[in-house]
Amino acid sequence: MPQIVFLPHPVFCPEGVVIEAPAGKSVCDIMLENDIEIEHACDRVCACTTCHVLVREGYASLNEPEEKEEDLLDRAWGLESVSRLSCQAIVGTEDLVVEIPKYTINHAAEKNH
Repeated sequence: MPQIVFLPHPVFCPEGVVIEAPAGKSVCDIMLENDIEIEHACDRVCACTTCHVLVREGYASLNEPEEKEEDLLDRAWGLESVSRLSCQAIVGTEDLVVEIPKYTINHAAEKNH
C-alpha cells in the first residue's frame, strides 16, 4: 500500500505525518479520514480551489487531471507545475510527498478584509 508523506503545515499537520493510503482514493479523502482538516468548500466536487495541494514526489503516479481541474487550478494561490486539487488527485501505486500550501484563495481573501 502506498504511503503519503504530508509535509509540516502550521495549521493542518504541524509535525507532518506519514499515512498509509489505499490506491484509488482521493488525496483529500485520505487527509480528511486521518484528521487533516483541509478546506474543501465545494464538498469535493471540483468546483473550487480550497483543497489545492503540491505533490512534491510521485506526481506522475496520480490520475491525469481533467480539463475542469486544470481550469480551476489557474485560480489557486501559489500555483506550481505539481499543483493538484486534492479532491481530484487519485492515489496510484507509488508513494507521494504532499505539501499543503500556506494559503488558499479563501484564506487570502479573508486576511485582506
